[in-house]
Amino acid sequence: MKAAQKEKKKKLTKGDITFSVINYTVFILITLVCVYPFYYMIINTISANDLSANGFINFLPRNIHLDNYRQVLQLSGLPTAALVSLGRTVIGTACTVMASAFLGFMFTQEKMWHRKFWYRFFVITMYFNAGLIPMFITMKNLHLTNTFWVYIIPAIVQPFNIILVKTYIESIPKALQEAAEIDGAGILTVFWKIILPTAKPILATIAIFAAVGQWNSFQDTLIYITDQKLYSLQYLLYTYINQASSLAAMVRSSGTGAISAAMVATQQTPTSIRMTVSVIVVLPILFVYPIFQRFFVQGIMIGSVKG
Repeated sequence: MKAAQKEKKKKLTKGDITFSVINYTVFILITLVCVYPFYYMIINTISANDLSANGFINFLPRNIHLDNYRQVLQLSGLPTAALVSLGRTVIGTACTVMASAFLGFMFTQEKMWHRKFWYRFFVITMYFNAGLIPMFITMKNLHLTNTFWVYIIPAIVQPFNIILVKTYIESIPKALQEAAEIDGAGILTVFWKIILPTAKPILATIAIFAAVGQWNSFQDTLIYITDQKLYSLQYLLYTYINQASSLAAMVRSSGTGAISAAMVATQQTPTSIRMTVSVIVVLPILFVYPIFQRFFVQGIMIGSVKG
């Protein structure tokens, strides 16, 4: 083993070493560029607000405190919006994954009635859209406006996800399904006991797409919802950022007594409101990626290229 390792080391040329150094350097720089905005937001939320507002917090936090989170979490409507966003993310992701899995599976079944027609019917919707006004009228006629289900139902069927699942299932040996059918398994039994366990990588990939899309969405709230009890967290982020100055004044005025010099650092500012609310909204979805990351590459590669 040691001899083989030494041989490999000897085979490395100066060009190989140079390429490796440049390659790692470029990717480290790209990683830093991607990570720094999140780091910047976090250190500004835990640093003195007066220093943050004046742009003095760039690399290291100063005068660390957690009052921003305590005060922002007390803003009106935030807990309810968090529950709405959590509910739509969990339910919407589950519905999207199951619909994509079942439809993708059915489109691989040659015995399906007019399979090619229905598949093309689904795919063509990726290229044509009726527009915002017809969509709003449709949702209103279906009595979905100002209901929680307007977040769920329109997002269940996603043609791109169906294509990924279909392509992935076509890479699974047909002998598995044939063997199950010989043993008397029906189409639903094959789907639940053969396809779903085998297609975990692509389903995990779709779960990431659906969860991120549901959690980050705010435009549907803006268009379809007027009931404040159904506002999503992202929509509140949108309104809080637009009203950051008035919110900062409101939070400051909620305190009692004179403000001492020591309290200046923890007084809410428009910058602290924007940063804190952004972190509160972004952090939960960041935890989704580590859970599904090991499935992501395998799922998206096999689901994108047949074979």
